[in-house]
Amino acid sequence: MVYGVITHVAAPIEAYDTVHARFLAQQTDTPVDSLLVHIGCPEGDGFQVIEVWESKEKFDQFNRDVVAPMVAEAAEGAAPDAAPRIEEFEVRGLVVPGGPTAF
Repeated sequence: MVYGVITHVAAPIEAYDTVHARFLAQQTDTPVDSLLVHIGCPEGDGFQVIEVWESKEKFDQFNRDVVAPMVAEAAEGAAPDAAPRIEEFEVRGLVVPGGPTAF
């Protein structure tokens, strides 16, 4: 089942830019075949990441195995001010060329 999630992060958008650039540099080593949509954008004093995945399990696995280590490396041991706030949403009307369609 398709899974939609918005992650609200209380950190400067530059933190997103850093992690995103590191991921893109390593993308050949870390394929993301179950991610359907990824958007990062500023939000107030932080940023949000909006994603649609093929399943919650794939989202959880990717965040545990790829995102968390990259964030920890980028933070260089500094503890975040607050844990990200996760907001799930029901995906409707998604059209991805060559991918699943959810209504």
